[in-house]
Amino acid sequence: MGQTINMQQMEQKLRKADRKQSRLYLFCNFMALMIISAYSALMLSPTVQKVFPEGGDSAKQMYMIFVMTLVGCVVFTIYAMGLFFRHKSGQLGVLMALGASRKRLAPGLFREVILLSGMSAIAGTAAGFPFVWMIWHMFRLILVDSSEMKLTFDFRCLFVSLLFLLLVVGFACLTAWRYLKRTNIMEVIREEHINEPVKELGRWCGPAGFLVILAGAVLGYGAPWACHVWFSMYAPEWVNIFYAPVFVGLYMVMLHTVVHGWKSHRKNPYKNIISRSMMKFQGKQTVNNLLVVTLLIAGGCFAVFYLPTNGVSALIRYASLPYDYFYKYQADQDIPGREEVEALGRKYGLTFKDWKECDYVTLGMGGNSMIFEEDGLRYHTEYVPMQGEARVLSEDACRTLTGQEVDVEPGTYLNLTNQEETSLSVNESAKGFTNMTTRKELATEFAGFLHYDLLVDEISCCVLDNEDYAAISEGLTDEWRGRFVEFNVDGKDSYPFANAFYHLFVSSFDESCERSAYYDRVQKIREDEAGKEYWADKDDIAIISYELSDSFMFRQLWVYQPDFRILNQNDYLRNMAVMFMMFLFIFIVCLLTALVVCYTRCQSIALNNRYIFDDLKKLGASPAFLDKEVRSQCNNVFKVPSLVGMFSMFLLFSMILYANDGRVLREEQVAMGVCLVILGVIGIIIYAVYRSTVKAIKEQLGI
Repeated sequence: MGQTINMQQMEQKLRKADRKQSRLYLFCNFMALMIISAYSALMLSPTVQKVFPEGGDSAKQMYMIFVMTLVGCVVFTIYAMGLFFRHKSGQLGVLMALGASRKRLAPGLFREVILLSGMSAIAGTAAGFPFVWMIWHMFRLILVDSSEMKLTFDFRCLFVSLLFLLLVVGFACLTAWRYLKRTNIMEVIREEHINEPVKELGRWCGPAGFLVILAGAVLGYGAPWACHVWFSMYAPEWVNIFYAPVFVGLYMVMLHTVVHGWKSHRKNPYKNIISRSMMKFQGKQTVNNLLVVTLLIAGGCFAVFYLPTNGVSALIRYASLPYDYFYKYQADQDIPGREEVEALGRKYGLTFKDWKECDYVTLGMGGNSMIFEEDGLRYHTEYVPMQGEARVLSEDACRTLTGQEVDVEPGTYLNLTNQEETSLSVNESAKGFTNMTTRKELATEFAGFLHYDLLVDEISCCVLDNEDYAAISEGLTDEWRGRFVEFNVDGKDSYPFANAFYHLFVSSFDESCERSAYYDRVQKIREDEAGKEYWADKDDIAIISYELSDSFMFRQLWVYQPDFRILNQNDYLRNMAVMFMMFLFIFIVCLLTALVVCYTRCQSIALNNRYIFDDLKKLGASPAFLDKEVRSQCNNVFKVPSLVGMFSMFLLFSMILYANDGRVLREEQVAMGVCLVILGVIGIIIYAVYRSTVKAIKEQLGI
């Protein structure tokens, strides 16, 4: 006698039969929330926030990639949800055909959706923190460790995860309600077998897409420049909309990949027709997923390129410095003299040679300055007699320090810059210098550049005629006077000596020198005399402390930070550790997410068309033929978005480096070579996951 099954038992059996799709939905939700939770936890961590200057380019890059990752995870989650409901529709249709009303099915469906979405989202959010902690401490163990690397969390980051969780659950409930509202039971039953082809465009679509991507990159990057040059204003945030064509072009490229592929089939139109048709019949899902993967790969490359473009240029600069030790100080500070330095060196078995030192003075320097309007964006240019500080040397002092022949005409000045002339501290518009003690003024005009990298920092450095120098510096107090010192080690240098000398040097300064290089004393005096508040008195970037003399911020920003070659070379990674680890983490997150999306997309295309492979086996298709079809499917999913993402970002980075100063410098060329090597490594990783995916799908299909 047959067993009677009630409606509730029928629901349970159908859910059990559909558990594979439930597991896939759980996995996709879990991964998306874990990635968003981990990224936001690290991005908003005090450890990271205190290293990334607010409003700086590095912070903007970090936030931009986060938005790209967020968009990718949203699309990825919506895709997984749609896939889950396409399979769920068959279950709903069967129950409706057996007489179950929508009112009867709604509580169970909503309960299941909220339970699956909520469980996976909460688990993913919770897993994000140990995921960050594990990777961060692995970095500390393998690469570099320091007191600044101690990871702390600001749990306000959970608001980001909560918003994403609400989005997931809300969209899931909305989708469930939409499916319950459908009236055609047969359409509901057949939902998972209904194809989603995309509109076919001509073969021009792909090549045109690449041109649109290039146009979008040029427009987006050039818009701020156009605002500055044509409208005398800083670009508002909305100008980033000019990057929109990039996404349109990416869509066109992915659409071409799905509809036509990148190989001509005119001579053999039936070659790979099965794999091409399977991809085309699920075109909407496939195009969306390829677009997400492209964005994630591009975001990951953008993050990882930060490492060589900053690290290589810094290390090349350190290696090319003409002296092992270079430092400067105010004349009113009790700094160790040559005898004390040599005595310290003997403790470490060192002797020194090529010792040079000279005096300089700090003057008020005139220049063109941007005066902002009330809206904070528009500005006009005015000449300001005391625009800011300038360190000024005489001809003789400059000749002593640099070894260069220097001849400055009376009434003119030469500005020091680096060899590539990329320094941002040069001032070609000064019409005079001001003695900040007596307020005596010296009329002058720009006469050209001198090149000496050691004298280039955030404060402009200039050279005057000997007589002009003597006249303008007369009466200056010691707080406006200073001294440059440089020397080499006779033989092999010693890091312990450099470290000991650095701490001795810093401890010799009093509180009057505890200021950032961005704190301009001349600007401070000018603003005070005008009855205005000086911005650096309240900005964190201008506040530093001797107690943190080993920190990244201090070594980057202190106004008298010395250049000790061996110290810079050995401590560079430690000083930049937090910033580098953040971008390395972003790269790992983006690449991992992209690989997961590729894997699930390949699984979906192959397993949703399992009946086709079964029919092909019954028709006598060889294992080699079936293997080729599986590889063709996976190849398009992995290869095209990876290549487009990697090389479009490489071209964008190259364009940015060229646009900065109209050329690509030697160290930038080396950095881009390193970036190409990194792309090769990324390609190997993607290929390994591709091989693993093909193997897994073949096992599931019994090939």
